[in-house]
Amino acid sequence: MRFYGEGLPGVDPGNLAGKLIVIEGADGSGRSTQMELLKDYLEGKGHATVNVGLLRSTLVSEELNEAKQGNVLGEITRSLFYATDFADQLENRIIPAMKAGFIVLADRYIYTLMARDIVRGADRDWVRALYGIAVVPDLVIYLRVSPAQLVERNFRKNSTLDYWEAGMDLGLSRDIFDSFMRYQKLIQKEFSLLQQEYGFHVVNGNRSIRSASGEITARVEDLLGIK
Repeated sequence: MRFYGEGLPGVDPGNLAGKLIVIEGADGSGRSTQMELLKDYLEGKGHATVNVGLLRSTLVSEELNEAKQGNVLGEITRSLFYATDFADQLENRIIPAMKAGFIVLADRYIYTLMARDIVRGADRDWVRALYGIAVVPDLVIYLRVSPAQLVERNFRKNSTLDYWEAGMDLGLSRDIFDSFMRYQKLIQKEFSLLQQEYGFHVVNGNRSIRSASGEITARVEDLLGIK
């Protein structure tokens, strides 16, 4: 194992015996469903797993959610909030679990945070340095779903679109549907660049749950040597 940058002080990546598997994708991509299917599959094979994800830190997740409700967070403040949430989980959940030999399943990782920041104008080098503490995953799956499908799925599930997932803070459009489409296209363009840099495996999330799950499982089996 290794870190993207300097890593966490005092942590030897050679002591991380577990694996880190990441599934990335927008809200409505089927990411959470695939996480559950993968968790059940791995545990059925006798592997111990730990789940992590964005906004799950006991340190700042509630405060960040409250701040987001007011739609008044500055760009740098929001970036640092999310980075703190990630760092807390890295130190207190991801690293300890990997030391113990668990398979850590991350429902999104630093890539979503990086893409969001860069689309909002953050300097790429600053963002990379901010997440230099991150452990390099063993496998990153990116569920790519067309913006039109994402609109349909999100509206079917929630009867509305999320302010932030629609990029309304960017002033792309006064219409939330139009803004959502434009914002998701910007995010997907950024993910394409990140994929070239970090080597994601892209899965077509427009397909059925079973088809996408089969492709993800095959990748995981290759990683773990499961036949």
